[in-house]
Amino acid sequence: MNIKFYAPQWGNVLPFQTFCQNVKTAGYDGVEMALPFDEKEKAEILATLNDFDLELIGQYWQSHEKDLGEHAHNYEKYLRNLISAKPIFINCQTGKDYFTFEQNKQLFELASRISEETGIKIIHETHRGKSLFAAHITQEYLNQIPALRICLDISHWCNVHESLLADQQDAVAKAIAHANHIHSRVGHPEGPQVNDPRAPEWEEVLQTHLSWWDKVVATHRQQGTQLTVTTEFGPATYMPVLPYTQMPVANQWEINVFMMNLLKKRYNA
Repeated sequence: MNIKFYAPQWGNVLPFQTFCQNVKTAGYDGVEMALPFDEKEKAEILATLNDFDLELIGQYWQSHEKDLGEHAHNYEKYLRNLISAKPIFINCQTGKDYFTFEQNKQLFELASRISEETGIKIIHETHRGKSLFAAHITQEYLNQIPALRICLDISHWCNVHESLLADQQDAVAKAIAHANHIHSRVGHPEGPQVNDPRAPEWEEVLQTHLSWWDKVVATHRQQGTQLTVTTEFGPATYMPVLPYTQMPVANQWEINVFMMNLLKKRYNA
């Protein structure tokens, strides 16, 4: 089984061509990102990705609307815009934490219909503030909707549950079994992102995340299925910053490349 690695466009401040050159040189297989609605701008992005032989994972995160009807309308609009670019799949921060089970289920069903119609796989990210914001909540969705496939960004759950999830092992196991994609950010009980996973004080937290990802990798190897990983450490102020100056305490790009190389070595990828 081959594991493919993707760079997040989130946080990039360089010209897109320069960014793509850096992504390719670092050894990534592609980029995970949202796309603009402007056709000319979108075409330029896709042409640049093609020039550097980089794959695209479409990313949807714009779930803001409180009214479900408006929310579903915009959800479909963003999904179809991503689908027009023919990404290898779409990763969605679907729904809201305050929507009911049935309301979020309507969005999952809408995504499923669009996926079946277009042939583009759509998965759903475990993310604070969205439908899959907590381990036990996600477990219930996966029990009720067995076909649901997810992006496991377990860093969020460490923050939400203020723990390393020792008391959520059944829910974590369920999520691992349904994970098609990983966001390899390292969270901790007081936040969704450690300041630098290379620092020795985060060794236990890093090893805990690695143990979860090991299980995802083992599942895909056993099944012979493709696994993808986006090294999604974020920029300031998601990255902790110094007071007054707001300067980030570490380098986002360097950390993401470190995570990719760590996982490539660990999994012989």
